[in-house]
Amino acid sequence: MLKTLFKKTFDIRDGEIRISFFMQLYIFLIITVLLIVKPTVTALFLSKLGASHLPYAYMIVAIVAVIASYFYNRLVKKVSLQRLTMGTLFFFSMCFLVFGFLLKTIFLNNWILYVYYILIALFAVLTTSQFWLIANLVYNAREAKRLFGFIGSGAIAGGIFGGYLTTILAPITGNQFLIILAACLILLCIPILKIVWFIRIRKLNKYAIQQRQLSKTTENSKNSFQLILNSKHLSLLALIIGVSVIMAKLVDFQFSDFASVRIPDSDQLASFFGFWFSTFNVLALVIQLFLTNRVLGVLGVSSTLLILPLTIALGCLIFLAVPELAILIIIKGLDGSFKQSLNKAAVELSILPIPYDIKNSAKAFIDVVVDSLATGIAGLILVFIIRKWQLDTTYITIIILFFLFVWVLLIYKLREAYFDSFRQNLQLSLSASEENSGQVQKENNLQSTFQILNEGSETEILVLLDRLTEFNSKNLKESIIRLLDHPSHRVKTAAVNQLYAFDKGTVTDRIEQLLWVQDDELVVASLNYLLLHTDLKDDELFKAYLDHEIDYISNAALLCLAKEAQHNLRIATKYQLDYRINEKVKELSEDEASHRREEIAELLITIGYARIPRFYSYIGANLHHKDEYIIKHAIKAAGLTASEQFVLPLLSFLKYNKLRKKTIRALQSYGPEITQTVLKMDSDDLLKVATKKYIPKIVESFYNQNAVSILVRFLRSKDIIVRVQASKSLLKIKRKKPVLQINRTLINKYLHKESISYKNTINSIISLEYQNRLLLEHSEKLSDQQTEQHIARNEIILLLKQQLDLNLTAIFNLLSLLYDQTDIKVVYDGLKSDFKEAKMNAIEFLDNMLQTKVKMKVLPLIEFHTTYMLNQQFEEQASVPIKEEMKCLLLLLKNRGKTTKLAVLNLVFHLKDHRFKRTVRALRNHKNPEVVKSAFKVLEVLN
Repeated sequence: MLKTLFKKTFDIRDGEIRISFFMQLYIFLIITVLLIVKPTVTALFLSKLGASHLPYAYMIVAIVAVIASYFYNRLVKKVSLQRLTMGTLFFFSMCFLVFGFLLKTIFLNNWILYVYYILIALFAVLTTSQFWLIANLVYNAREAKRLFGFIGSGAIAGGIFGGYLTTILAPITGNQFLIILAACLILLCIPILKIVWFIRIRKLNKYAIQQRQLSKTTENSKNSFQLILNSKHLSLLALIIGVSVIMAKLVDFQFSDFASVRIPDSDQLASFFGFWFSTFNVLALVIQLFLTNRVLGVLGVSSTLLILPLTIALGCLIFLAVPELAILIIIKGLDGSFKQSLNKAAVELSILPIPYDIKNSAKAFIDVVVDSLATGIAGLILVFIIRKWQLDTTYITIIILFFLFVWVLLIYKLREAYFDSFRQNLQLSLSASEENSGQVQKENNLQSTFQILNEGSETEILVLLDRLTEFNSKNLKESIIRLLDHPSHRVKTAAVNQLYAFDKGTVTDRIEQLLWVQDDELVVASLNYLLLHTDLKDDELFKAYLDHEIDYISNAALLCLAKEAQHNLRIATKYQLDYRINEKVKELSEDEASHRREEIAELLITIGYARIPRFYSYIGANLHHKDEYIIKHAIKAAGLTASEQFVLPLLSFLKYNKLRKKTIRALQSYGPEITQTVLKMDSDDLLKVATKKYIPKIVESFYNQNAVSILVRFLRSKDIIVRVQASKSLLKIKRKKPVLQINRTLINKYLHKESISYKNTINSIISLEYQNRLLLEHSEKLSDQQTEQHIARNEIILLLKQQLDLNLTAIFNLLSLLYDQTDIKVVYDGLKSDFKEAKMNAIEFLDNMLQTKVKMKVLPLIEFHTTYMLNQQFEEQASVPIKEEMKCLLLLLKNRGKTTKLAVLNLVFHLKDHRFKRTVRALRNHKNPEVVKSAFKVLEVLN
């Protein structure tokens, strides 16, 4: 019970509790030590040297940090992070032991105080930097966002414990005991580090290793400073940290100066500092435990970073009006509480997108050198501006406000850089799989195109010619002309069709010879070419060929006449098109068996082009022909007529795989007007579900506003396949015609509905699997009825899991309509990657991209799907409220398509649960006959 409450409160999941506690203990000890030694040494420093020496200490810290950073970076390239961190901890422990000994022997002078003031500054930035670098290794982006708040609470708790410990013990034991205690506590971090390394980091997954290898070359070839300069993200982060440190030091100086004037005794001053530092950390702990994760989840990283500078700016404005120590305590409190909670978590998250090895080198430089240089700059400001001009320390507030303004500007610039880094990092993680799958098709390469045209198989040549554009066709002129001698008539026909793009009369003589080949399609293509590409008049051609003794030629001439008559009624009348078609229909109808099927097919196309309604019955009759070849031509002919009477018959063919492509092209022949027809049919409920899912493909081809309206309407369909196809078609329209308006409010509405559908699907899967598990656990041997129930549930579960993937596709299609399609595709590819880290980075990238309202609806579901669905872990990990099975089944019966309804009705039939009677009774009036039949069958059992 307590464990469950704890996990829910802090959003910690299975497998994360142990490692998180060790990480929390590690930073707890580090900050405890810091809050023991810092107040102690600061109090000694101020008591013996005064606040006037602080600026000089700041400048010396900067110089020492730069020198130390040079040697540290050399060690980073030669020594593992584990050994380097352990060495750092041991070094500072020995230094504090020596200092404690010096305090005990009262062998203490000014330069020793400077040395230890500088050591503590380096200890603070170096050990915490190493800890957060380790944390970046231990956790991925999504884990870090959930757990950095919890782990960071260890740092704050350490601050509270260390501060109050100093407050209590300093007056009793003296400062030397506290320093020795701190040295011992540091050594405890070493075994904890070993445990963390063994549990998590030693088992780095394949993706993390690849990340290291990908960035290793860059890291070795450039020093830390170059790495930061070459990265906009790191440069901005370094500037933000630098400005924040300058501001913090100025605030710290004001606070220390005012306090030292009012409290001259060093022990009392140490107690004062200890009390307030601990109090600030109490506030920070409350914020960290109960607000940090929530604020980060709602505002995101960059907006969270703004909280600290904006609140301090407000405090500074109040201080200008009321320059009292109490106001400075509030300002210092804001800095101390927000800096260690919200701001710290946001800063550490902001560096997550940077590859590991670059981060390893650059982070230490930023945390040590940039921090120390900023400290030095703060010292210079205090020495040369405040001291030289002998200004009152109140004027420091003006300088602080200036730096706060710069800080806010840098944060706004960091947002886009942070976003770009996540995008690049995610693309980098996907590059390996893209290299394997990204093969260039042969026809995209000019050399291989020539090779296919000259040496390829019939299928390869036909596919290539079908994909050639007019521009490419002209570039391949000679190779295409040579295809007129190819042994395949289909290749010759395709080549003739490509020659339409060439100059008039290019190969007239060669084409005339093809008229004598006994192939209907080739003769038609050749005659069409001659009509358009010779100097002969149309009249002469029709006189020569309409009554030709060879039926291949006469039939082709009649088809060409029908085609020409569409734009020339005079020629239709002159050559009696109506009469000729009528005679041909009679001839073929009287004795169809004696004629070639190609003749029938050609006549159908002729009628289609002629658009004479009295012959449409011939097309209608052949739509039901037993020969698939003739049916295909009847479908094409129906499309050519653009007659409304053929729309419903054509739509009925969409459900057949072999006829679907022809049917879609035929319906597209109707032109944009068909969108209105389809819309009216949908309103009259004439469209079947099996048909609806293919209509978006037809509608999208018109790329007009009416097409957009129809596709948006299809987004409300109960059938997930229809919704997916509609959203996919809308995306294509958006890409090709961005000027067309897509109602964002409606897309947001359907995105919300899709998210609800997704959540209900998850709930249903969980409930059904739970019931099946109960059934197996409480029965040694299943009865026949229980077995049937178990099988029926499994059928629904399988169906729902398929729908879950379709739901996800629909959600991402809708997101692509609202956001940049390229970015959404990168996220989707990341989620489909085999690497866990890529999945987590994809979710984090999406988290930073989405607006708050959309994020709260969509992100938890996507994260659930990615993290748990693939591992088949549902009920314990579900972040959605789980409903009982009956409620889930009722929702499926009401809101899902035919296939799901039938599967649920099958389960209800075996459950024999009378609570379903009312809902099943309503399905007797369903439009689908299969659903109606199944509903009656179930009711017989329930009555």
